[in-house]
Amino acid sequence: MKYIITESQYKLITEQEDDVLYIPSVDAVGGWDNLQKFLERRGNPDYRLGESFVSTRMDNENIESLGNLISIEEGLYLMGTESLKTLGKLKYVGGVCDLFMSKIESLGDLEYVGAFLDIRYTNVSSLGKLTHVRDLYAAGTPLAKKYTRDEIRKMINIEGELVLV
Repeated sequence: MKYIITESQYKLITEQEDDVLYIPSVDAVGGWDNLQKFLERRGNPDYRLGESFVSTRMDNENIESLGNLISIEEGLYLMGTESLKTLGKLKYVGGVCDLFMSKIESLGDLEYVGAFLDIRYTNVSSLGKLTHVRDLYAAGTPLAKKYTRDEIRKMINIEGELVLV
């Protein structure tokens, strides 16, 4: 199957910085499934998104991992997704990272969230490589049962709120 895109869309997709493919948005390539096919044809390179990525339980039931996505300039909204288990190579989210009530088990390589990280009612038991977040909402997680507020604040830089209950 072939996909037809405009020359300007192709240029946006193929702009590279430090050998990382830049994708302006998931919609620029026709959605998540088309993006995955495109990336597979390119050898599954590391890539970054210029806009927010939004998916709900009703959308992409087949997303288990974000794979080689390493950064999102804006926000990540995957609340309620049933199949998501890990964020894969994702290291940076410039805005909100909303994973509320998803089936996520691991934050993978995530290091930085510019706004709030919402992992309430997920299976996340560790902050992994996370070093910075503005606000952290972790009520109803194994993490909230395992650590105290002080212990979590010693693990990572939380600028604002920390909600464990």
